[in-house]
Amino acid sequence: MLGILFNDKECKELDYVLRKELDEMLLDLGDSRLDGEIKQAITRRYRIVFRMFARIASPRELSRYALRVRHNQQ
Repeated sequence: MLGILFNDKECKELDYVLRKELDEMLLDLGDSRLDGEIKQAITRRYRIVFRMFARIASPRELSRYALRVRHNQQ
Protein backbone atom coordinates (compact mmCIF):
# COMPACT_ATOMS: atom_id res chain seq x y z
CA MET A 1 0.00 0.00 0.00
CA LEU A 2 1.18 3.49 -0.81
CA GLY A 3 0.13 6.61 1.07
CA ILE A 4 0.15 10.16 -0.26
CA LEU A 5 -0.69 13.39 1.56
CA PHE A 6 -2.54 16.09 -0.38
CA ASN A 7 -3.43 19.61 0.66
CA ASP A 8 -6.98 20.86 -0.03
CA LYS A 9 -6.13 22.38 -3.40
CA GLU A 10 -4.39 19.21 -4.59
CA CYS A 11 -7.30 17.08 -3.40
CA LYS A 12 -9.75 19.21 -5.37
CA GLU A 13 -7.54 18.93 -8.45
CA LEU A 14 -7.34 15.15 -8.09
CA ASP A 15 -11.12 15.02 -7.71
CA TYR A 16 -11.52 17.06 -10.90
CA VAL A 17 -9.06 14.93 -12.90
CA LEU A 18 -10.61 11.64 -11.81
CA ARG A 19 -14.13 12.91 -12.50
CA LYS A 20 -13.17 14.05 -16.00
CA GLU A 21 -11.46 10.74 -16.69
CA LEU A 22 -14.56 8.82 -15.59
CA ASP A 23 -16.77 11.02 -17.78
CA GLU A 24 -14.50 10.47 -20.77
CA MET A 25 -14.48 6.71 -20.30
CA LEU A 26 -18.28 6.67 -20.02
CA LEU A 27 -18.46 8.56 -23.29
CA ASP A 28 -16.13 6.04 -24.91
CA LEU A 29 -18.17 3.11 -23.58
CA GLY A 30 -21.24 4.58 -25.26
CA ASP A 31 -19.47 4.82 -28.63
CA SER A 32 -20.88 2.15 -30.95
CA ARG A 33 -17.79 2.31 -33.19
CA LEU A 34 -15.58 0.65 -30.57
CA ASP A 35 -15.41 -3.14 -30.53
CA GLY A 36 -15.87 -5.42 -27.52
CA GLU A 37 -12.20 -5.86 -26.63
CA ILE A 38 -11.65 -2.11 -26.47
CA LYS A 39 -14.75 -1.64 -24.34
CA GLN A 40 -13.59 -4.40 -21.97
CA ALA A 41 -10.23 -2.66 -21.56
CA ILE A 42 -11.97 0.66 -20.89
CA THR A 43 -14.26 -1.05 -18.36
CA ARG A 44 -11.30 -2.53 -16.49
CA ARG A 45 -9.63 0.88 -16.36
CA TYR A 46 -12.92 2.50 -15.33
CA ARG A 47 -13.14 0.19 -12.31
CA ILE A 48 -9.63 1.17 -11.19
CA VAL A 49 -10.25 4.91 -11.57
CA PHE A 50 -13.66 4.54 -9.92
CA ARG A 51 -12.06 2.94 -6.85
CA MET A 52 -9.57 5.81 -6.68
CA PHE A 53 -12.42 8.32 -6.95
CA ALA A 54 -14.35 6.46 -4.23
CA ARG A 55 -11.61 7.26 -1.73
CA ILE A 56 -12.10 11.03 -2.03
CA ALA A 57 -15.67 11.54 -3.28
CA SER A 58 -18.77 12.05 -1.21
CA PRO A 59 -21.40 9.29 -1.36
CA ARG A 60 -23.66 11.57 -3.39
CA GLU A 61 -20.99 12.21 -6.03
CA LEU A 62 -20.00 8.57 -6.04
CA SER A 63 -23.54 7.33 -6.64
CA ARG A 64 -23.65 9.27 -9.89
CA TYR A 65 -20.85 7.13 -11.29
CA ALA A 66 -21.77 3.88 -9.48
CA LEU A 67 -25.15 3.75 -11.19
CA ARG A 68 -23.51 4.14 -14.55
CA VAL A 69 -21.03 1.38 -13.76
CA ARG A 70 -23.89 -1.05 -13.17
CA HIS A 71 -25.65 0.11 -16.33
CA ASN A 72 -22.59 -0.39 -18.53
CA GLN A 73 -21.85 -3.85 -17.12
CA GLN A 74 -25.26 -5.24 -18.13
